[in-house]
Amino acid sequence: MEKNSLDCLVMVMATTLEAKPFIDGLSLIRKSDKPFPVYKNKNYILIISGIGKTNAAIACAYACLTFPNCRIINLGAAGATGTKHLLGNSFHITGAVEFDRPHWKSKTPYVHKPDFLEGFSHAKIATSDHPVIDLKERKKISLLADLVDMESASVIQACKKFNARCYIFKFVSDTPEHVNNTDIVDNIKKYRNDFFIFFQQDIMPLL
Repeated sequence: MEKNSLDCLVMVMATTLEAKPFIDGLSLIRKSDKPFPVYKNKNYILIISGIGKTNAAIACAYACLTFPNCRIINLGAAGATGTKHLLGNSFHITGAVEFDRPHWKSKTPYVHKPDFLEGFSHAKIATSDHPVIDLKERKKISLLADLVDMESASVIQACKKFNARCYIFKFVSDTPEHVNNTDIVDNIKKYRNDFFIFFQQDIMPLL
């Protein structure tokens, strides 16, 4: 447990690819490598969780235990399940659906609710344990959510366990038109700087 960590803001991002503008723009210094890469400056902490539900949940638990009373904001890329959410646009997540983990009794997907800030375009996201690129799978998920990623639902669950405030913002890195990983990586590189500017100008003043 670190001292003077009351009410700090911890950013949790899956990859350095997405986080690079945040590291550079906030002049964050790498402080540790294990169990996760952790970057810090006077006001902000960034944890690179790795991709997937398990990594995201462990990173959030680590943040809550290491930085007590922290607020967690999960930031990064997500795929659009349909054509209404355009490439590069940013959204505040209002709910995360675990479509691949139905409730054992009702057989319906779990839905997790993060904390919410007013004034942003919002979207519902589905969280999967595998990348969703296939057109048929995107279409199926579009009945439940606007976007899809591999972390959001687990971030919310972990934060709720530790009574930590949790906010989620995502930018669209791929749509049904993008069917290979090269396109997704190229789009992340193309739009990640705009996403950081959105964070810096629109989100940071409210936190």
